[in-house]
Parts: sequence; structure tokens; C-alpha cells
Amino acid sequence: MPPIVRGMARTKSTERARKRILSDEELRKVWNAEGALGPLVCFILLTSARRTEAAEMTWDELEGTEWTLPAERNKTKVDLVRPLSVAAMEVLIAAKMQNDNGPFVFKKGSLSTFKKSFDEACGVSGWTLHDCRRTARSLMSRAGVSSDVAERCLGHVIPGVRGVYDRHEYREEKRLAFEALASLVGRIVHPQENVLPLRGSQ
Repeated sequence: MPPIVRGMARTKSTERARKRILSDEELRKVWNAEGALGPLVCFILLTSARRTEAAEMTWDELEGTEWTLPAERNKTKVDLVRPLSVAAMEVLIAAKMQNDNGPFVFKKGSLSTFKKSFDEACGVSGWTLHDCRRTARSLMSRAGVSSDVAERCLGHVIPGVRGVYDRHEYREEKRLAFEALASLVGRIVHPQENVLPLRGSQ
């Protein structure tokens, strides 16, 4: 066995499993499934938020089409502004119409209990809510969003000199990134049907 060096993390099977993202087919299944967890899952996929960030979201954190995650609920301990896409706002409106959760946007309850029944409804197993965040990040790259902007959408701190000297808030860039993400998700979960084949392709 190789020696354990200070600062070297042991690799565990659970850590390797965290690399999982949803395939397009799995994405369609979880997006279109019925269940109490559905709106939360869709919202995480559209915002790249952590599960607890989204699950504990309150209406007071929403101003217009911008969601400000307060520092006390953010892992980086700074306020994070996410400009929400049209699709993300539609999810919030639907969640409001389905349930009156008081100050909270999404239905409160045991996420593990909701997840168990949701797995049965969607027919996808072996995934976690955090996989939705990782899926969203991967889809942003697929949609052509630059790495720096995508990382800021996730709320990650840009390391090094750039993180220190670049004080631009990137709101417009993040807005366009989330719209690009929503557009790609839309094409995946609602693929066009009855598309005529190109001439000569038959």
C-alpha cells in the first residue's frame, strides 16, 4: 500500500460514487415524475444549488427574479445572488400553487422519505440530490458556459489572484448562463417529436 502523506485524502468508494451525473434519459425521468420532491429536484437542476440551500429557501430571499442566498446559509459565508431563469421561476410559481408552505418555497418534510417515494415514481435509482447539482454544472459546460461563470453560478470562490482582484459580480453573465442551462434542460426533457429526416438520410 502507498504511504499516507499528511494532507493526502484516502479515496473511498463513496467519494468515487459522488462523480455521478444523471444521463439524459434519467434526467427526463426525474423531471417528469410526480411526487412531493419533484419541484425541488427541478429547481436544483436549473439553479445548481445545494439541496439544503434550495430545500430551506424562503420567499423573503426572492426579489423579482433574483434569489439571494444569505451568508448564514451559504457554505462560503457570503451572500450569493442567483438570477433565476424563466424556467426556474415557473417551478417556483408551480410550487406555490401546489402547496402553501408558509414562509418556505418547497414542501417541508423528510428529504429521505420524499426521495424514497420519488425513486419509485421516476424509476431511477442509485442517485442523490447532490447529483442534480453536479449534473447542472456538467450541463452548463455542455451548453457552452465558460468555466469561470459556471463556477460562480455554483457559488464557488475563484481561487488565486483572480478571486482577489476581480470584484465584478457577474450578474448578467450568470443570468445568461442559467438561461442557457434551462434551454438545454428543456431540449433534453422535452425532445422534439416527429422531426422530419434530412433529405438523403433515409
